[in-house]
Amino acid sequence: MSSADLPPDPVARLSADEVIDIVDEDDNVTGTTPRALAYARGLRHRCSFVLVRDAEDRIFVHRRTDRKLIFPSLYDMFVGGVLGAGEGYDEAALREAEEELGVSGLPQPEPLFRFLYVDGPRTWWSGVYQVRCELPVRPQEEEVAWYGFLTEEELTAALARWEWVPDGLEAYRRLLQWRAAGR
Repeated sequence: MSSADLPPDPVARLSADEVIDIVDEDDNVTGTTPRALAYARGLRHRCSFVLVRDAEDRIFVHRRTDRKLIFPSLYDMFVGGVLGAGEGYDEAALREAEEELGVSGLPQPEPLFRFLYVDGPRTWWSGVYQVRCELPVRPQEEEVAWYGFLTEEELTAALARWEWVPDGLEAYRRLLQWRAAGR
């Protein structure tokens, strides 16, 4: 991969250069590589997904910026992202949630479950979390183009109207199943 293959935007370029762990089908680390190379080659890696609720139990929903390396300009009901090399799921969940929400002092997100997301060449192990944020949020402009807090009913209605990140949709579907099973 040459520098000509990297995104022209400096923020996206930093993200592309970030070194991440590559994992096998059982979520064991097998190596490391820059994120852009992992995406280009379809290498399995790790991500965290954090469902954020406010004091009124509404869910934080946002539209990603058009600068994102993957799924630009789509809506998501999770904050989170790719784990850095050597980073654990719990550590990444808190880091990513605080970064994307623009807060500090967030409680440690509660781990719920993990699953392997596979969509053609895209595949990653996904740690799903939830957290309550009662702090005023100031989402990262580099990550978040729009945001709001929606009730479950409003989110359900928006699922049919807006274009969503596919991995977030899958994580949300699994979260609803997980809850229906009484967990």
